[in-house]
Amino acid sequence: MISARRKELTVGASIRQVSEAGMGNRATTRTGSQGCLGVVSGYVAKLGRQAAGVTQERLAELLEVDVSTVQGWESGRRPLGAMPTAQLMRLRMHLVRLGAPASLGRHLVDALEADLLLATCMDLGTSWPGRGVHPLAATVHRRSLINLVTWPLTGETPPQLAEFAPKRKPRGPAASRPVVYSDEQHQFFDHLLAVANRSSAAEDALLRTQAAYLLAFDGRSDADAWLCAEQRRAVNRRRTDGLTDHLDVRTASVARASVGDPELLEYFVAGLSSEQQQVMNLNYWAYWIGEIADDQPNDSFMVETDPQSWHGARLLRHLTSRLRPDAPHLALNLCTLHSLVACRPSLLTGSPQGRRLLSGALDLVDAHPGLNHVGRQQLAGLAYSVRIADR
Repeated sequence: MISARRKELTVGASIRQVSEAGMGNRATTRTGSQGCLGVVSGYVAKLGRQAAGVTQERLAELLEVDVSTVQGWESGRRPLGAMPTAQLMRLRMHLVRLGAPASLGRHLVDALEADLLLATCMDLGTSWPGRGVHPLAATVHRRSLINLVTWPLTGETPPQLAEFAPKRKPRGPAASRPVVYSDEQHQFFDHLLAVANRSSAAEDALLRTQAAYLLAFDGRSDADAWLCAEQRRAVNRRRTDGLTDHLDVRTASVARASVGDPELLEYFVAGLSSEQQQVMNLNYWAYWIGEIADDQPNDSFMVETDPQSWHGARLLRHLTSRLRPDAPHLALNLCTLHSLVACRPSLLTGSPQGRRLLSGALDLVDAHPGLNHVGRQQLAGLAYSVRIADR
């Protein structure tokens, strides 16, 4: 397991190794010598510079480089992942010293990983690299990473970057997000579909589920047809409380709900009735939003981790903020919150603010006409828990 510090020092070298190895035939030649390996991390560096309130010219002067070099970093033409580690560290230190958020270094590390994932998938096309060298099979993904990976595809700025507010208005027109062109996006999703189709062995489970989750952002008919077929396969395979069955249905149901089909999600939520299923669901959520700090190489932590080993306050806030009538995963959010409060009543008794926020969110959801009988029961249970905690 790689610590956060060691990960920061090695991620640049890892990206260079992947790029130099080629990892398959490039379907097209993209701008720059290393394709789009720098678009996400470059844009995060740009946000850091703007938050510090310095110009490209001033930053270039401090780092003793030409201004075109800074421009290349920020556009992705000169990938940050190809920089010497010491120079990347100096860039971060200068920006933080000038006023950028102290979290810049952590976000740059995640952005470098997002660049690696995007570029690897685009470069591989429909070829099969094997699980041993694929970023999709390295560790279980977190929300923070997926937000960065999908940023160029959806245009939705990752919530973790909200603190990077520019101190001055940018000069002239500028891109509002990292740029990945439509042909590159097609290459990315084509590879995900190829990986999802070929990852049938048990040892490919992580590779398959993480590729399938990202396919929900495609929107093309081929991906939609595959997800529909995966939905049917997942339902037919779900016969036990086993981890693989749980993940198959979870991935398919969340993906389908993201594109407007909530039926399978309700099926998945109805199956979270046993204690083991609830433990797996809670542990996954805790990891997804960062309650479980250590990176995990596979999904077995969902079964092996004691839910009492993580606090739960962050997960309570996260789920409460997603209790919205228009949320595509409302049924899962409500069910998970109900399980969390049932096993951690102290989260409400010890937090008056948490109770107020939850009470307001429950009032909003109560007006939702599409909530089924199980959801209504969970809603009533949460409202009762809030009233008890208020006494």
